[in-house]
Amino acid sequence: MGKKGVLLVNLGSPDSTEVKDVRRYLDEFLMDERVIDIPYWKRFLLIKGIILNVRPKKSAAAYKKIWWKEGSPLVVISERFTEKVKKKVDIPVALGMRYGSMSMEKAFRELESQNVTDVYLIPLYPHFAMSSYETVVEKAKDLLSSSFKGMKMDVLPPFYNRPDYIKVMSQHLEKELEGFDYDHILFSYHGIPERHIYKGDTTGTHCKLDKTCCETKSVAHETCYRHQCFETTKGIVKELGIEEGKYRNSFQSRLLKDPWLRPYTDHELEAMPEQGIKKLAVITPAFVSDCLETLEEIAMEGKEEFLAFGGEEFRHISCLNEDDAWVDVMVQWIEKWNS
Repeated sequence: MGKKGVLLVNLGSPDSTEVKDVRRYLDEFLMDERVIDIPYWKRFLLIKGIILNVRPKKSAAAYKKIWWKEGSPLVVISERFTEKVKKKVDIPVALGMRYGSMSMEKAFRELESQNVTDVYLIPLYPHFAMSSYETVVEKAKDLLSSSFKGMKMDVLPPFYNRPDYIKVMSQHLEKELEGFDYDHILFSYHGIPERHIYKGDTTGTHCKLDKTCCETKSVAHETCYRHQCFETTKGIVKELGIEEGKYRNSFQSRLLKDPWLRPYTDHELEAMPEQGIKKLAVITPAFVSDCLETLEEIAMEGKEEFLAFGGEEFRHISCLNEDDAWVDVMVQWIEKWNS
């Protein structure tokens, strides 16, 4: 048997809030064929010719609003989490990012330098999506076949419905809600284009994006982001005994003009005050680490939007981040693999 090691992978971040660094990061991210899944020539023209001439400046301004002294919140939180995990396991643990200078290749090199030959790849995404979980796995496969041929790899499956994950999420939410007499909880998941759902349907016929397909048992659910998001909400709601009518799901972070998963978070935030929802808590279970999409899009922009349309109180529920109970769950998964 070879020496075992763990590779944790998160999304990534620009190196700084400078426009040039944001442009470089967005170039790598948006040119990923699993993020914007259109023919290469169309993607090239769209990204290089249009988006990268407009979006970097806007995104840089958004990053500046949430940037920490230590750097990108997502990177800093991921590093803190990794260090806590390292202290509790007896095998090497490395951290890589799918995009940006903290590359997965560097993380594999780190493990290689410690003579690791058996890698446990852990994408830090609870749910399967081609633009998140799958692109991490496929990038790792490419690296192993091209540069790390002496390594073999196991992959942690999406953990959206694991009882220990649901429990730690529920405990975290309960703690964050202390002292807040909320009217409603919004489970805001990162959005993806509707076509990604159809592409991920391994049966080719199950997914209808209606009220029934996610509730009807199918092997398609193994790669259905929408179903998996709904299951996470169900698990947390059941664990905490949250009443029907006191919560709902939505999807945030749309890009381009294609139809994305509905309902849209921003539309829900605008509509809720008129529905009598004045005190709102928003949780973002698609993320394990706070980042631009949670700290700026929800905690800042979302709050401003909700209050502007008549809301009175808004509470952003932080991600699990480096929560000790979450660290312990990850350690248990690693130890089970290593046993």
